[in-house]
Amino acid sequence: MPQRHPVTPFDNFPPGSKRAFKIAGRRIALFNIDGRLHAMDDVCPHAGASLAAGPLRGTCVTCPLHAIKFDVTTGRPVGLQGIDALQCFPVFVNGGQIEIET
Repeated sequence: MPQRHPVTPFDNFPPGSKRAFKIAGRRIALFNIDGRLHAMDDVCPHAGASLAAGPLRGTCVTCPLHAIKFDVTTGRPVGLQGIDALQCFPVFVNGGQIEIET
């Protein structure tokens, strides 16, 4: 059964923010793009790097190790075949708190 996990106050996560959280034994990256919140696996499937540590441009985050780009709205790699999409997670704001559902 899905469970929501509070991670940070919404007021502390302005547009352009990105951060990784450990939730239910996995690393999940949270992104705020123009006020819209997106969450996906934080582990690059190529070498395990934290995607939240990479640069964010538009809706794409770039792996800091090997420059693989992922669309944070879908989890899909951008311009590259042979790499599976990362899992995305629903994000909610409840009482001023951001929650990620796993």
